[in-house]
Amino acid sequence: MTTMAPGTTRDRRSASRGGQKPGWIVIARHGQPDADRTVKLTSSQYADWWSAYDRTGLKAGETPPECLLHYGRDADVVFASTLPRAMRTAEAAAPGKQIITDPVFVEAPLPPPPIPGLRTPELWGAWARVSWWFGRHDGQESRQQAELRAEAAAATLVSRALRGENVLLCAHGWFNRMMRPVLRAQGWREIENKGDKYWSHRRYEYEKVK
Repeated sequence: MTTMAPGTTRDRRSASRGGQKPGWIVIARHGQPDADRTVKLTSSQYADWWSAYDRTGLKAGETPPECLLHYGRDADVVFASTLPRAMRTAEAAAPGKQIITDPVFVEAPLPPPPIPGLRTPELWGAWARVSWWFGRHDGQESRQQAELRAEAAAATLVSRALRGENVLLCAHGWFNRMMRPVLRAQGWREIENKGDKYWSHRRYEYEKVK
């Protein structure tokens, strides 16, 4: 369960109801998964590889950077997607705290296009993301559906932050990107950008929309 200084969260929540500014939102990408990205695969083999990737945790020895540990310590609420790589990341970034898992935060799908040839998972991922973005979803979640889910995901984070809570989410590279325009449109300004690599994060603070 979450541990913190006595009264910290209670005081912030009470002050928030009295007009104190909202808490921050930090959205992080997971650490490096325990998956072989050097193999050469066909399109169908990549689909199987991706399914296995969604079941794997983090590579042995993966540890969060100190800046993310800092946010883990200061977070009042910690969210993660239901995929193992995100859950393990949240547990490492906020040790000892309760992790709230929710499938609304899982990665957008990557159905590979049926083109011939052997490619690495990285190349297949790029091809799959482009084709998915332009409408090919192979019966899985479409871009439009994922955009609606990104709105719901952002709403989950915002609802807690507007109560004065500091919010940490550990999720996935592309889906994190999909939440950015939603947050910006609602007045959340990105004040810290640590990129998009493993363990990276971005911090958002609220500025009232004029």
